[in-house]
Amino acid sequence: MTLSPAHVPATGVRRLTTTLYGYAFLDDFVLLYPVYALLFADTGMSLWQTSSLFALWSITSVVLEVPSGAWADTVSRRRLLWIGPLLTAAGFALWVLAPSYGAFAAGFVLWGAGGALGSGALEALVYDELDRLGAAGRYARVMGRARAARLVGTVASLGLAGPVFAQGGYAAVGAASVLACLLGAATATRFPEHRVHRESADDSWATTLRTGLAEVRGNRAVRGALLLVPAVAAVWGALDEYTPLLVRDIGVAEATVPYLIMMIWAGVTVGSLLTGPAERLGPAGLAALLAGAALALAVGGLARSLAGIALVGVAFAGFQLAEVLADVRLQHRIDDSSRATLTSVASLGTELATIATFGVYVLLGTDLAHGTVFAVLAIPYLMTALVLVRSRAATARR
Repeated sequence: MTLSPAHVPATGVRRLTTTLYGYAFLDDFVLLYPVYALLFADTGMSLWQTSSLFALWSITSVVLEVPSGAWADTVSRRRLLWIGPLLTAAGFALWVLAPSYGAFAAGFVLWGAGGALGSGALEALVYDELDRLGAAGRYARVMGRARAARLVGTVASLGLAGPVFAQGGYAAVGAASVLACLLGAATATRFPEHRVHRESADDSWATTLRTGLAEVRGNRAVRGALLLVPAVAAVWGALDEYTPLLVRDIGVAEATVPYLIMMIWAGVTVGSLLTGPAERLGPAGLAALLAGAALALAVGGLARSLAGIALVGVAFAGFQLAEVLADVRLQHRIDDSSRATLTSVASLGTELATIATFGVYVLLGTDLAHGTVFAVLAIPYLMTALVLVRSRAATARR
């Protein structure tokens, strides 16, 4: 049977998206998520040792983020996407087989390295394959659904971690997490990849990195799109770590906290699914989205009530939507040859801005309630919205 030209792209898009959604789900389906801090404490780790482990994780991501993105522009991106989960699986296995500070540190390095290999490579592969099929316009919708699949994986792992832990302890949740990583690696081998690799003598990750950074310096549109990603993603990504403390401050029982956190993430999932229709938003629309989400965050933080927590969920949904749209703007503006490199540069900016937000939160939280800190940290989003409006006005004048 001869396939029509319309059927061939549809089949290719379906294979790509099905693989992507499965990979995204498995990447965040980690039953160790809600209990690994307990594992560290039960092994005898002090607070400073646990904090140093988290810092090592962040440092690994920062150091490897951009080099791994440049590497993904010179080698097979699909290969990096299946190697990454294998490194993470090895790290989780170390944690449960030989629990100690050294094993935890090695596990975080492996986890950070595995995440860095996929950061940039995944977005670049998906965009290039959609573009090859004449479906680059679907990128926003596809990546929004991929984010939703990740969130479903996170929520599912939160729901299953309790009963699995009750039955088999850390060994059981660790084994389930390793299995999810192995399934993720197997899923990644199904990604289509038709990119033609360069074979010149100058084809190295260092050369690719220099080329990508030169594009940032020489192209104002690329530079603006790249800076927008951390401006949108960093603050709310850091605030997410403090939402349990915010929820507890409204006076609910400890057992109720996880359910309210799940309510917030249900809103974030909805925000991911709205990406397709929202792609039509221009700079003014994106600015309005950020401003509205910032106001919801401020009011929700100060309210100190169930309604306030619901508003925080609305705000996070808006920020999630804006984050995907910022990634879409970047992908549309960068060159194929340095796509993974510049996506990783944006991720590096997000990591650094997130670490800075943690520091600001500690300083403010010393004297202020969590809800007040949430409200104060809505201000950067209002500033970003103002910059977008002024940028649009300047473009219109030109």
